[in-house]
Amino acid sequence: MLTFHKLSTNLFLFFIFFFSIVRSHVFTYLGCSQEKFQPNTPFEINLNSLLSSFVSSSSQTLYNSFAIGNDTNASLNSAVYGLYQCRGDLRTPECTQCVKYAATQVGVGCPYSYSASLQLEECLVRFENYDFLCKLDTSLRFKKCSKSVSHDVQSLNRRDDVLAQLGEADQGFRVSSSGLVQGFSQCLGDLNPNDCSSCLEEAVSKLKNLCGSSLAGDVFLAQCYMRYWTPGYYDSPSRSSDDDDVGKTIAIIVGVVGGVAAFIVLLSFCGKSGG
Repeated sequence: MLTFHKLSTNLFLFFIFFFSIVRSHVFTYLGCSQEKFQPNTPFEINLNSLLSSFVSSSSQTLYNSFAIGNDTNASLNSAVYGLYQCRGDLRTPECTQCVKYAATQVGVGCPYSYSASLQLEECLVRFENYDFLCKLDTSLRFKKCSKSVSHDVQSLNRRDDVLAQLGEADQGFRVSSSGLVQGFSQCLGDLNPNDCSSCLEEAVSKLKNLCGSSLAGDVFLAQCYMRYWTPGYYDSPSRSSDDDDVGKTIAIIVGVVGGVAAFIVLLSFCGKSGG
């Protein structure tokens, strides 16, 4: 009985810890290039340095970009460009936690890829083997829409009010609400105000065209994102995205890794309890 009690307590504490991590690092989308680099090359060394710079910088600021290996003395095809960004309502310790996790998982989801983008609930990390920084890109990376409620005219009008306010932002993180409808938007920190406005304008257009009369929707473009929701309208979401297959793949990977980690910790607890 005593051993069972110890094991149950340890398991209870473990699952509290495990699910708190899961909640703080919810996966949104992952994109990988098909082109691969060879291990132990200058590009891999520079990429590791880039990811390490992400983590270090995130303790000071919610956004930063880097270019490593692009000087004249660098090896051919070794340059890597990248950025990270945390959601604008996070504190720096929360940002660091998210970026640190993303920096480790992007290599798991995109092994040896020259380019990758990993968007979590609270942060984004992206790297490329070409200079993409400060260049406007409104391509769609991910969308998610709830069920449609075309009969709820009042709520749809409030949604349009929220989207209009979110689309007026010219930089940074913005929050809006109208009645029960809430939303927020954010541009990447490398965009100038005009490009940020253009990106958010495209996000509003895509939300209206792709999600129709849905009362909850997300669109993530390459350099900005926008979300709106009404409480209760993501209970039975319908998902649609060009990255769905990738999303399912990485979800399986994370699930397997999490399961293995849980099993290892469980064995550790069992060993301690039996000792």
